[in-house]
Amino acid sequence: KIKGRNTLQLCFECCIVYPGWTSINRGVLICDECCSVHRSLGRHISIVKHLRHSGWPPSLLQMVQTLASNGANSIWEHSLLDPAQVQSGRRKPNPQDKVHPTKSEFIRAKYQMLAFVHKLPCRDDDGVTTKDLSKQLHSSVRTGSLETCLRLLSLGAQANFFHPEKGTTPLHVAAKAGQILQAELLVVYGADPGSPDINGRTPMDYARQAGHIELAERLVECQYELTDRLAFYLCGRRPDHKNGHYIIPQMADSLDLSELAKAAKKKLQALNNRLFEELAMDVYDEVDRRENDAVWLTTQNHSTLVTERSAVPFLPVNPEYSATRNQGRQKLARFNAREFATLIIDILSDAKRRQQGKGLSPTGETGREDPLDLGIDDDQHDYDSVASDEDTDSELTTQNNNNTMDSSDLSDGPITLQEYLEVKKALASSEAKVQQLMKVNNNLSEELRRLQKEVGGVILIEEVYLQDMMCGDYLVPAVFFFQVPKPEKHGSGTDSDYDNTQLMGRSSEEEGRGEPEEGGEGGEPDPTLPCTEDVILKTEQVTKNIQELLRAAQEFKHDSFVPCSEKIHSAVTEMASLFPKRPALDAVHCSLRLLASSASRLQVECRKAAPSEPGAPAVDYQLLTQQVIQCAYDIAKAAKQLVTITTREKKQ
Repeated sequence: KIKGRNTLQLCFECCIVYPGWTSINRGVLICDECCSVHRSLGRHISIVKHLRHSGWPPSLLQMVQTLASNGANSIWEHSLLDPAQVQSGRRKPNPQDKVHPTKSEFIRAKYQMLAFVHKLPCRDDDGVTTKDLSKQLHSSVRTGSLETCLRLLSLGAQANFFHPEKGTTPLHVAAKAGQILQAELLVVYGADPGSPDINGRTPMDYARQAGHIELAERLVECQYELTDRLAFYLCGRRPDHKNGHYIIPQMADSLDLSELAKAAKKKLQALNNRLFEELAMDVYDEVDRRENDAVWLTTQNHSTLVTERSAVPFLPVNPEYSATRNQGRQKLARFNAREFATLIIDILSDAKRRQQGKGLSPTGETGREDPLDLGIDDDQHDYDSVASDEDTDSELTTQNNNNTMDSSDLSDGPITLQEYLEVKKALASSEAKVQQLMKVNNNLSEELRRLQKEVGGVILIEEVYLQDMMCGDYLVPAVFFFQVPKPEKHGSGTDSDYDNTQLMGRSSEEEGRGEPEEGGEGGEPDPTLPCTEDVILKTEQVTKNIQELLRAAQEFKHDSFVPCSEKIHSAVTEMASLFPKRPALDAVHCSLRLLASSASRLQVECRKAAPSEPGAPAVDYQLLTQQVIQCAYDIAKAAKQLVTITTREKKQ
């Protein structure tokens, strides 16, 4: 009770009365204002649904109500509820607090950073492992203790964990025990209703054999949740799964039957199963966004209609996806109703075709009921790759024109299916490009393998996307990609690309230019350059320190900026000391100048985060973080250039 009011009548984030929304995977009830923040986090963080105006399977709603009633919120606010641990002075927001920054920062810390979740004490060895937690989950789902299982999942237990001794997953155990609410929770956290046990039996088989018919039928619905949701969005009906698993809405009069749409449909059918699954999941998320928008509009006071801070105009960024896929997901918001309906019907039709094995290779038919999991292991990347520094200006311009992936033009006119599926085409183009590069000089293949073996192949691949702490947008995609160089084309870059007078003024187009061309006499190797292995070791140290700085930025630890920048500056100084003071190659000179100036500029920016004098202007941490990331990106870029140049010269 809070002031005589039941806690289920209050928002779990700010205590506003009568919350109308819930976060399904967190088991909390939330108000309209906090709902807008939850939605801006993305479905990978919080799955939001309205309690009264959204469609609910009864068992799913019961699962959420059970979690909310049994203290699920205490899992996410553990340290706030423990008086002995309240040292930082952090508090829950009040109803009167502003959505931004007070409520939004609290909600992001609570669910995105898991700042208040109880951390398990470490043992003398490796501590409690994910496998340990998953085994506990495997045992716990046979009981009705939902909050125990949610706590295990919050700590990292895997919903799809396959027990090596028992040969089953947690969902098999819950199905056999008839625990329908546990099954709902597991499915929300990604458990596959069609996963086989060691003998090939699915959780649905377990439920039927144990006489839990209602649970078995619900698991079938979960199996086809994606296609059911898409069909319901268009025609308001779902299949009964007794006479068929698909409803393909008939809306021929309003569909796009142009030649462009037909060509796009053929491209969709040509996608491999993995890319088709990703496209279907992205469209599912967009359907969820549009449905929640519709509910939002019907429940608001139209005299104070949705503000800019409350709206979620396109799908938020998911850092687990590539930059191109995230931008493609956001483009879905530009589809008008006719285009979006066309895409959904094409996906439903092709899901049915693939599930039935029509037109697929023999390996595509596995006999499983899942229309989107056909058991094909495609070794291709997610969508297109992120542009690297080695792409020339003309190639970047062409790629940007083909994909139209600039997220700043989301408000421009309608987008066609052809435009969206160009993302898929770019993947094939990228793959072909990689293959071509690997075949440019067959006589270098043996040398390349020797070099990869010598320095350990890929030195470090780390892709970091730091989100805007306030609104979830990108600040700067900091891509640190250090790899043994491939046979490469020469770009049009010049020394001016790396002139330190342009450090803060470079455009994204300039950032994409190729490496500076090497000077030197007639292509002869420079004997004054350091050993490749030494450069690599120093580069790894620089990169580790940059990662530490980015983590501090993501966790709002601004007091860590200065010590992190000092470590980076020290590592940069050690790396620069490997090279001669006056290198013979202009490319080395330019890279060293960029490295040193960026490290010095990083120190200057980080010092701005230090506590200021009383009366001094407040620090704009959002802008400061953006500038810090830009400096870190320049340092990483310069280090990568030095690795590339040194490796190339020594190879000669």
